Amino acid sequence: MRQVQTDVLDVSYYEAGPADGRPVVLLHGYPYDIHSFVDVAPWLAEEGCRVIVPYLRGHGCTAFRDLRTPRSGQQAALAVDVLQLLDALEVPHAVLAGYDWGGRAACIAAALWPDRVTGLVSVNGYLIQDIAASARPLRPDLEAGLWYFFYFLTERGRAGLENHRRGVAEVIWRRNSPEWEFDPAVLDRAAAAFVNPDYVEVVLHSYRHRMGAAPGAAAYTLVERALAAQPAITVPTVTLDGTADGNFPARTGEPDASLFTGPRRHHLVEGAGHHLPFEAPVAFTDAVLEVLEMAGLSR
Repeated sequence: MRQVQTDVLDVSYYEAGPADGRPVVLLHGYPYDIHSFVDVAPWLAEEGCRVIVPYLRGHGCTAFRDLRTPRSGQQAALAVDVLQLLDALEVPHAVLAGYDWGGRAACIAAALWPDRVTGLVSVNGYLIQDIAASARPLRPDLEAGLWYFFYFLTERGRAGLENHRRGVAEVIWRRNSPEWEFDPAVLDRAAAAFVNPDYVEVVLHSYRHRMGAAPGAAAYTLVERALAAQPAITVPTVTLDGTADGNFPARTGEPDASLFTGPRRHHLVEGAGHHLPFEAPVAFTDAVLEVLEMAGLSR
C-alpha cells in the first residue's frame, strides 16, 4: 500500500507491476473496496502492466486534506479524483477499468478527458448519471433493489448506515449478486474500508445528489454541467454485463450504443453478478487486455 497527495485527498492505493509498465487504474464500487481486484491486479501485473488500485474517497485510508472540503460523493468528484491521482503519480494516460462508482468515474474521465484515458473497461455500460432524469421511475422490481437510494435520503437512513455499515453492505451484496455465495470473511475484509470517518457523509451525498435531493459541491459545477449533456465516450472501450446481476439486467449493448462513438466491444459474462471483477476475474482481466490491444498497446 502507498499514499499520494492530490489537490483534495491523501489517496491510499495499492500498486503492482513494473513502474514503466502500461498504466491501468482499477476502480472499485460501493459498498466494496480494493479487494474487488485481488485476483485481477496480480494477473495484470504479470502481463507487464503498472496496476494502480486506489481507495475511493470515504473509503479505507483515503482521507481529505482539509476539514473544510465538502464531503461530496457526487459523480463529478469521483472522476476528478481519478484525474488528480494520475497527475499526482505523473501518469500521462492510463486504462481505466471499474464497476459501479468506479466504473462511473472511469466513464466520466473517458468522456471528458479522453487524452488522459488510453481505454475504458466498464461494467454495465455507460454509467454517467442523468441527474435531470432522476425522477423517472424504473420498473417496480428494479426499484425494489435500489431501496438504499431512498433510505439514504432520510435521517433514519443516515443513522442506519452509521450504525450498520457492514449489515447494509451485506443486504446490497446479496441483492446485487444473488448467485454469488461469498465467504463472510470476504465481506469482513471489505467492511474494514467502511470505518473511514468520511464514509457516511460521502455515501449519503452520493445518493442524495444523484436523486436530485442535494446540491453538488461548487468545485464540480462545470463538470456536472458537462455531464448533463450525456457526453459520448470516444476512447477504445470494452463493456461487460454479468448475466446474474440482481439489479442491472444483462443487455446486448444496443441501448447505449450511441453513447460510445469510438471502438467498443460488449461481452456478457455468464453467471457473474454486479461485483464482476471479484466474481469473474478472468473475464475482467481479459477485458483490460482486450482494451490494451484495441489501443495498440498489447505486449
